Amino acid sequence: MLSPLLAVLAAVANALASALQRKAARREPAEENLSLRLVWHLLHRPVWFGGVASIIAGFLLQAVALGNGQLSVVQPLLALELPAALILSGFFFGSRLGRREWGASAVMAVGLAGLLIALGPSSGSTSSVTWWEWVIGCGANLMLIAAGVLWGRRASGARRAAVLGATTGCAFGLTAALMKGMTNRFSQGLISVFTSWQLWAMIIVGAGAMFLLQSAMNAGRLLATQPGLTMADPVVAILWGVLIFHEQVRGGLFILLAVLAAAAVATAVMVLSRSPLLSAEGGEREDDEAPSREAAGSPSRDQA
Repeated sequence: MLSPLLAVLAAVANALASALQRKAARREPAEENLSLRLVWHLLHRPVWFGGVASIIAGFLLQAVALGNGQLSVVQPLLALELPAALILSGFFFGSRLGRREWGASAVMAVGLAGLLIALGPSSGSTSSVTWWEWVIGCGANLMLIAAGVLWGRRASGARRAAVLGATTGCAFGLTAALMKGMTNRFSQGLISVFTSWQLWAMIIVGAGAMFLLQSAMNAGRLLATQPGLTMADPVVAILWGVLIFHEQVRGGLFILLAVLAAAAVATAVMVLSRSPLLSAEGGEREDDEAPSREAAGSPSRDQA
């Protein structure tokens, strides 16, 4: 029970980080999206460092959870970050959660529990993963991320936000897989940890995932960014757990039950991401710019 509890605490820490970093990133101009200038400007915002501290706390909790549990269990539980972000938004901004938010949060929690019970993943082992399995897994994951970045650069508006959100989720899934590989070295001592290639690869991929996260938040409203971000991470993690780390899951009828549970989670994510409590935060930059456009004489949408 320790691993699931730590995973839930990591989700709460990530939700706090998401709220703080969104507050910092939403004020930056859209032209800085996918640019290092965005990161440079964020470095001058104290609230952004609060988000970074929360991410570090979430990272440590996630690492301990992965060290004691399965990848295909820990990562899906991190999807609870979304309802946690809703609750934190209500606390910080004085908003009250309605029936839709509470109902969707309950459905999401039940769906995640049903997904994990249906799959019933058993313990795998990173020590049994061959070098060529690591190459294939990392290569396929990196190709998926690269395709998402290229697509995001060509897209615009809500589509760019959605693509970058899903791409960020894929990057966090790869980071978790490398983290799981790193935690296997703890039993061999700290020297083994710091000499493992997974640690340094995790740092590089994690930094890239953080960069993509800032760009996804800057690209558009949360209702476009969050569904892909929330769902891509656990899907990639489950694929890593089953295909690479050899975690065993139930088959037959249980697969159908797992699909139904995942569909319930996806539906809850879509409902929560469209909550006014979160979409108002994500869309505040666009809303703030509207008066300036009208003052400049730009035609409104109704006038057009």
